[in-house]
Amino acid sequence: MANQVDLSQLAVDRSGSAVVTAGKRRNFATRYGLPLGILVAFAAVIGWSLQDSLLPAKSVTITPVVLTRAEVQQSGTPVFQAAGWIEPRPTATVVSAQVEGIVETLLVVEGQEVELGQPLAKLVDADSRISLAEAKAALRLRDAELELAKATCEAAHTSLANPVQLQAAVAEAEASLAKVATDSQSIPLLLKGANSRLQLAQQDLEGKLKVGDAIPQRSVQRAQSELDSATAAVHELEQRSKSLESEAKSWQDRVTALRSQLTLKSDENRRVKEAEAGCNIAAARVDQAKLAVETAELRLARMTITSPIAGRVLALHVQPGRRLMGLSPASERDSSAVVSLYDPKNLQVRADVRLEDVPNAQMGQPVQISTAALAAPLTGEVVAVTSQADIQKNTLQLKVLIHNPPAVIKPEMLVQVTFLAPELPGNKDIAAQDPLRQLIPKELVTTTPEGTTVWVANLQTSRARQQAIQLGKASTDRLVEVVQGLTATDKLIVSGRDELSPGKRIRVTGEDHNLNGATNSLNANASAPQMAAESKNQK
Repeated sequence: MANQVDLSQLAVDRSGSAVVTAGKRRNFATRYGLPLGILVAFAAVIGWSLQDSLLPAKSVTITPVVLTRAEVQQSGTPVFQAAGWIEPRPTATVVSAQVEGIVETLLVVEGQEVELGQPLAKLVDADSRISLAEAKAALRLRDAELELAKATCEAAHTSLANPVQLQAAVAEAEASLAKVATDSQSIPLLLKGANSRLQLAQQDLEGKLKVGDAIPQRSVQRAQSELDSATAAVHELEQRSKSLESEAKSWQDRVTALRSQLTLKSDENRRVKEAEAGCNIAAARVDQAKLAVETAELRLARMTITSPIAGRVLALHVQPGRRLMGLSPASERDSSAVVSLYDPKNLQVRADVRLEDVPNAQMGQPVQISTAALAAPLTGEVVAVTSQADIQKNTLQLKVLIHNPPAVIKPEMLVQVTFLAPELPGNKDIAAQDPLRQLIPKELVTTTPEGTTVWVANLQTSRARQQAIQLGKASTDRLVEVVQGLTATDKLIVSGRDELSPGKRIRVTGEDHNLNGATNSLNANASAPQMAAESKNQK
């Protein structure tokens, strides 16, 4: 009993057990959670470092962006060569017969120098001489007709100024009218005398009739006859009086008409107009005859074919006895050509330039022309690029002007043309002033309606990126300039571009060596004249 048991010690403290439980939980997070998190993080780092080996990626090759400046060749440096031949500039002069005829004789030979207007050939001219004589005879006839027409015209003008015939007609009509008037005035007196004789004859007849048989019958008949005669005389005078009145009126009308005609002079004016028209017709016929003479003279002159230029005979196209068609519309081509001439001081070379060398040729570019006929080369310059391409030789023809060609140079001679680098304004400063150009292979450029792009490899993320770019004007046969969109450190994807998409993982297996030829020949291509010109134009 002395030792008493303290039952309070057996009691369970609930608040103390909660603290122990919390401590146990913290120990679990420290022991297990933290190491597990470290392991997960370590595994993530290991996975990230091994992602190139674990995740699928497209194998590609790359090439860098090429940086360069345009190199300018020194003036006079040979650029390329081409074969060619000499020809007249611009062309040979073909001398043709302008009239139809037969060649009688040739007065020149090939290679002969001729002067302006020098006879080259003669045609048979007998017919032309006869035609000229006929034309001159016709002209003389027309001149005589003109003189006759002028005389007629002068007479018509004189008649118009002095109408003598009309004045005479008026005077004659007036005289006739005066005579009729005089006769009309004498009729009353004559009629009075006739009436007196009629009365006497009537009284004589009546007296003899009253006597009867005392007077012979013959005396009565005589008295009757005298009475009839007196009666007839009276009737005649009466009728004549009426007739004279009508005749006087008629002559008066005629005098009036003639005076009016004398005033108007209509017939004279008509004759003057007809005479003047006749003079004009005759003068026109004279002009026609003169033209006919000039035509005949021109035809006769054209029977001698002369040189239109001072030069040298290139070729003869006819022989004596050959018939030429002249300027006839029905003549065939070259059917009237006689000789071909050229100016030996104006020659050119037609050069066959390879198509790959055509971009290196410029208008005015200096050249050297070599031929076996000369020890030293000639100088010249490019003057034209023709449109005549040879599909078999793969060439294009260029025309080169020869400076001061010597006399030994002839058309159709074969020559070798060396095209030299031209003298460009400020060409010494072009390379120094030209900034670095970014050039990439043409085959890596993709052009779509949306724009121009290339595939760029991001070496840090191993991802492919489709980059939009802008192309420039400078280029070579395999490289093209990029003016916007790329940097000097960008790497372009060469192989494996067909299966790429933006952001796709890639694995770079190395640089592409197939494009080394393009980059290695960059300096040679950049030194061509056109690249220097493009550089200057862009500035």
